[in-house]
Amino acid sequence: MSAPFRPRRSALYMPGSNARALEKAKSLDVDCLLLDLEDAVAPDAKDLARSQIVEAVSAGGYGSREVVVRINGIDTPWGEADLEAAVGANPDAVLVPKVNSPADLQRVAHKISALGGSPDLKLWAMMETPEAMLNAGAIGACGKDTQVRLSCFVMGTNDLAKETRARLSPGRAAMMPWLMTCVAAARAGGIDILDGVFNAFQDEDGFAEECAQGADMGMDGKTLIHPKQIVSCHKAFSPTEDEIAWARKINAEFEKPENSDKGAIQVDGKMVERLHAEMGKRVIGIADSIAARG
Repeated sequence: MSAPFRPRRSALYMPGSNARALEKAKSLDVDCLLLDLEDAVAPDAKDLARSQIVEAVSAGGYGSREVVVRINGIDTPWGEADLEAAVGANPDAVLVPKVNSPADLQRVAHKISALGGSPDLKLWAMMETPEAMLNAGAIGACGKDTQVRLSCFVMGTNDLAKETRARLSPGRAAMMPWLMTCVAAARAGGIDILDGVFNAFQDEDGFAEECAQGADMGMDGKTLIHPKQIVSCHKAFSPTEDEIAWARKINAEFEKPENSDKGAIQVDGKMVERLHAEMGKRVIGIADSIAARG
């Protein structure tokens, strides 16, 4: 079976102002790299960070890692230059901060087209404001508009806590309604969604618990702030051997000629429907993509 799915279990923020970090990223076992021009870069280092990211992305060497450039907001003093530079460097995606409505993404997508951006260049959206939570469904629907290019939500839980005054406490009870709303919006729009960062990167047990929580919610992966978080993150968001074996088994059963017209069949004493087979195809695709990376 082919593997059309791209794993996004881990997405590590790397400050564009740190040239050593950009180089080190080429050796890290991470699915996505978020090369940052926004929060991780001081105002007086924005120009340096932009030039270093353009040089790094243009030079390549990141292998199968998905390379995403987070720009500053278009309305900031750096946003226009960031977007133009990112389009020229041609990463896999541009991450747009503080998206409040579909119009914000449509505006950026229009600028990318005007700049002659590649048709393959995607948009990712930071979901981190009260307006974004209220407009999540409409923003997610942009995933069905090929001209907008949207392929992934990224939860900005730190900014969301700041803007709403909600507390980021263990278990994230205050955040749960917004997180699940964004999961539903992402699925309705046919796009992926990544969980927010875990700030206490020395707390390995707490991080593992939050990864497991995100996986249970249906998140596709998690954003990270330190390389030491990668292993636990992959453990939580990778399909298990049992899940892979079960997915292969039920798909094999549905592919048998005698089951070609059946909507539900019995496998190992359990009733399974075709929807389970479709879910299994994603499990298989993700597993095969991970295995192909070696």
